[in-house]
Amino acid sequence: MAENIVKLLEEKNYEALKGLLEGSNAVDIAAALDGMESTEQILRLFRLLPKDDAADVFSYLSGETQEALINLLNDKELGHIIDEMYLDDAADLAGEMPANLVRRLLRVAHPETRAQINRLLNYPEKSTGSIMTTEFVDLHRNMTVQQAFDYIRKNGVDKETIYTCYVTDETRILQGVVTVRELLLSPLDARVGDIMEEWMIYASTLDDQEQTAQLFQKYDMITLPVVDQEKRLVGIVTIDDAVDVIQEENTEDFELMAAVSPIEDSYMRTPVLTHARKRIVWLLFLMISAVVTGSIISHYEDAFAAIPLLVSFIPMLMDTSGNCGSQASTLIIRGMALGEIKTADFFRVLWKEIRVALVVGTSLGVVETAYIFLRYRNLSIALTVSISLLITVCLAKSIACILPMLAKKLRQDPALMAAPLLTTVVDACAMMVYFTVAGLLLHV
Repeated sequence: MAENIVKLLEEKNYEALKGLLEGSNAVDIAAALDGMESTEQILRLFRLLPKDDAADVFSYLSGETQEALINLLNDKELGHIIDEMYLDDAADLAGEMPANLVRRLLRVAHPETRAQINRLLNYPEKSTGSIMTTEFVDLHRNMTVQQAFDYIRKNGVDKETIYTCYVTDETRILQGVVTVRELLLSPLDARVGDIMEEWMIYASTLDDQEQTAQLFQKYDMITLPVVDQEKRLVGIVTIDDAVDVIQEENTEDFELMAAVSPIEDSYMRTPVLTHARKRIVWLLFLMISAVVTGSIISHYEDAFAAIPLLVSFIPMLMDTSGNCGSQASTLIIRGMALGEIKTADFFRVLWKEIRVALVVGTSLGVVETAYIFLRYRNLSIALTVSISLLITVCLAKSIACILPMLAKKLRQDPALMAAPLLTTVVDACAMMVYFTVAGLLLHV
């Protein structure tokens, strides 16, 4: 599609181009705009879009293309786009743009739109209030089904969704929920209060956005009401915003697990120096931490001199224990992110990991004992390495359980305790165990 658009633009075949745009999805048009390098082409194509579609396409554009268009469009065009965008998308846009562009966005917006955007921007970052929209349909329990339909037809045109309607009283206290399907299947003279569902799931404006997004997955919802401290309905969160939050949080967890400070922008748009700055702090910390392992190894130089063969098994012990710890921490951190594992489950999880470690460690130890004995014909070293392996595997899996859950208890992201940091701790423990066992069995 993008190639056809560029070709028609270059040929100045605007009539054919308009026909192509009218039959295309907003997401596909946005992707085509994002792929253009010429700002002149971006502006020409965007101005060919029907006014009703321009705001929809604009909301799907990358931040870089949005910023370019904001600088190219006049105040009237920009004001129309901001006023036609859903409020949560407009607030997200204002939260991502530079301060000078935000001032312009708010200046050209309709006063009512501006007030709503400012209201959403006042909620704490990563709170439910910051991702909700105030464009929803609310009904009263004394309405008949016919009155509800009349109200939806009159007020639902600019709402983000009309499939789920929330019922409030005169003070906007949330009382229930009713779907359009239920309204359609009810008699026209039935009261909304009689067919609404009073038991419902809702979130508070100050709840963490990740916890709110998890409710969508748990209860299979497409919208979620948001209330203030007095349980007044102030907004809703829709499934598209919940998916964005889940993707954002997952990306942040992956970055932390790889010892990279979270990057706010995309990989390609982030400058090299920013990438380096986000990585080097963790790398320095891990490098300095590794000095501890080196100190332990140097402390046992006499053991190396007495039995040089001991040195050859150090990489195997460190790699195996690190891999075992990484396996356990990945599963535990993911389980905590999905809400399957709570801090109250600490002892259950620890006991399970210890049992897994005993099975895994014993199996690996048997294989290692057979290998060393068959190759070197030295049962003492075989037993030393195998016993050390069993103990370090148990330690690694225990530490992999303890650190993420400790981080959660201290209100930190469990992903901080993933592979890089865990490996550093486990390596030091593995060396201490190895040389302690060697000292006891080999008397070195």
